[in-house]
Amino acid sequence: MAKLPFNDRDFQNETSQTNLHETQHILSTAIDSFIAAWAVAEETGPPILSDFLPQDAPARQEILVELIKIDLEQRWNEFELPKRLTEYFEEFPELLQKQIPVELVYEEYFCRQRSEPSVTIEDYFREFPDLENELRRFIQHSPHPTVLQGGAVAESFRDLRVGETIDDFDLLIRLGEGTFATVFLARQNSMQRLVAVKVSANKGTEPQTLAQLDHDYIVRVYDQRVIESPPVRLLYMQYLPGGTLESLIKRVQSTPANRRSGQLLIDVLDESLEAKGETTPPDSLLRKEIARMDWAQTVCWIAIRIAKALGYASSRGVLHRDLKPANVLMTSDGTPKLADFNISFSRQVEGASPAEYFGGSLAYMSPEQLKACTGSGEIQAEDLDVRSDLFSLGVVLWELLVGERPFADPRQLRLDSQTLEDMIAAREEGVSREKLEEAAKSAPPGLIRILQKSLHSDREQRWQTAQDMIDRLEQCLDPRARELIDPEPGHWQRTALRWTTPIILALNLIPNAFSAVGNLLYNQREIFAEIAPEQSFETILAVINGVAFPVGISIVILMAARIRRAIVGPEAVRKRPGVRRDSLLIGHRCALICLLLWVIAGFAYPVAIRMTGTVVPWTSYLHIVGSLVIFGLIATAYPFFLVTWFSLEVLYPSLLRLGIGGGQDRQDLLLLRDHLQRYLVMAASIPMLAVSAVTIVSVDLLWVAQLLCFGGLAAFAAAFWFYRRIEGDLDVFLRLSSPD
Repeated sequence: MAKLPFNDRDFQNETSQTNLHETQHILSTAIDSFIAAWAVAEETGPPILSDFLPQDAPARQEILVELIKIDLEQRWNEFELPKRLTEYFEEFPELLQKQIPVELVYEEYFCRQRSEPSVTIEDYFREFPDLENELRRFIQHSPHPTVLQGGAVAESFRDLRVGETIDDFDLLIRLGEGTFATVFLARQNSMQRLVAVKVSANKGTEPQTLAQLDHDYIVRVYDQRVIESPPVRLLYMQYLPGGTLESLIKRVQSTPANRRSGQLLIDVLDESLEAKGETTPPDSLLRKEIARMDWAQTVCWIAIRIAKALGYASSRGVLHRDLKPANVLMTSDGTPKLADFNISFSRQVEGASPAEYFGGSLAYMSPEQLKACTGSGEIQAEDLDVRSDLFSLGVVLWELLVGERPFADPRQLRLDSQTLEDMIAAREEGVSREKLEEAAKSAPPGLIRILQKSLHSDREQRWQTAQDMIDRLEQCLDPRARELIDPEPGHWQRTALRWTTPIILALNLIPNAFSAVGNLLYNQREIFAEIAPEQSFETILAVINGVAFPVGISIVILMAARIRRAIVGPEAVRKRPGVRRDSLLIGHRCALICLLLWVIAGFAYPVAIRMTGTVVPWTSYLHIVGSLVIFGLIATAYPFFLVTWFSLEVLYPSLLRLGIGGGQDRQDLLLLRDHLQRYLVMAASIPMLAVSAVTIVSVDLLWVAQLLCFGGLAAFAAAFWFYRRIEGDLDVFLRLSSPD
């Protein structure tokens, strides 16, 4: 579409009296919506211009003029549905209340002349004699008409056509066109390489913003050039032939849910490559990996990379503010890359303003961004942060997952206060039950909950950082992690969570009770029956156990309750740091408590016996110490396996699911793996130590040796099962915590 800068007539005077920032974002959104409606005009018919004209917005006439320019361009040069200015004047009499906008007259001439070369400017001098001088001045000042987008911006970039050469670039294919720019596949002659050239007016801070960003999932920009004639800026960047998420979503919409998989992405990539004359990457391991994924995994895989790009940009003070499927490009192997930071805002660029070029695509906006568009003053452009971008990402991912957006917005979005209020209300109501049920057919509950959280109307309840969302998405990408962290409703893990403290206490008491009873029976029969009266022995036993067990139980209850409170307690408790470390190491700490109490008991028994006045031979002391060592190892090793297994399957996953108590998880997981090896050696040594000790002491105790040997082997088999289970869980969590 042809464009000219504003003239200095009443039209500009009226504009200058309005809030320019408000006009910028309302106008840019209206134009973007109108262009999008024309993009599907072959299916839905030409859009009705009045549907996109805000009824009560400031500078309504300026917006009307710009929409008519787009309508003229589409009707005359794209769809052969010509419409004359006189018809617009009848439809919108307000255009005649003042002098006819001269740029509209020139716009119609420009569009008609391209389709009807016989039309001359003299024809318009005769048709609009009162505007002849103005038209001549326009022609002399600039050969191209204009539009307001982000302020009074000259946009002759829309006049460029495939086959033309501008500066160092041969324009080969038009890749896309948006509100602010046109993108071409071009050959850079000096470097003899293919690049994507974004042609736009020389306005805004996009190059300065992109200069700060060097990331694997953001389109790499090589450089920019400013051309004086025509007055445009060329931003040339990495060429990605895989198409956009928009083309993938279109394929999703035409594919039944049970037939979607990672192969669908590969098929769309291949079609895009073929259309551009590109070859499929040979032996691409990534493409093979994607093809093996189910659809939920594919969506998670894409989502993680876009979220990483947003997180990286946010860490450098850059907000995207216009995340939508068309702005996510794909490489030939399917890697998504974020593009089009034209209306982004960077706090690091000197002179940049949050309101400059503020706008975006209505359907993907967060509630706070929509409120900023209303101009009510409740929310300003500078109030937006990365949580707004994460909301937009949630909309994109929902559409990618199920083929439709999560909110029932009008098919043709009208930029007026009522439409904006309706869209805000829809987002505040949340995703409907029907849409949730539909999504549940093609995605695990965990992924649905991740998207629901990102789509929360209250940004305080959303993911607070991109990394928070990435952590949950990575969990969802791993089937075993998904099973652990987000079990189905009614799963035993969710029930067990309610009984955390009693279960942990029982898992400690059972091995210790078995060891205590075994130690009692052995010592009572083989030692104390000969050297001490039965009454003295029972008194000693009651005192020592009466102290040791309550102390151990109290400490275990305190540790378990501390973790339990972090999961179900108030927000202040849940934010306590180090709770995930507590959950990972609780099995080891319980084992250490048991070991300490058994060691203390090993010293207490002989002392207590001596205090009764009983003479104890040194061989009996060896019996007592030896039995305490054997049964103490049982009481130490087995609680570790039982409690650690429970923690890794119930407590730690719950903390991850709730995002509670982050820390140095990877270091703690590696430490726990080291402990696991040591406790396995301990458990394996118990039968051998028991048999060796008993046979050395007395051959008459063969029955004890046999009992300990076979019983110990059976217990070790159980311990080894728990070992393998714990090892598998640790592998899952180590994968999730990997920096790669």
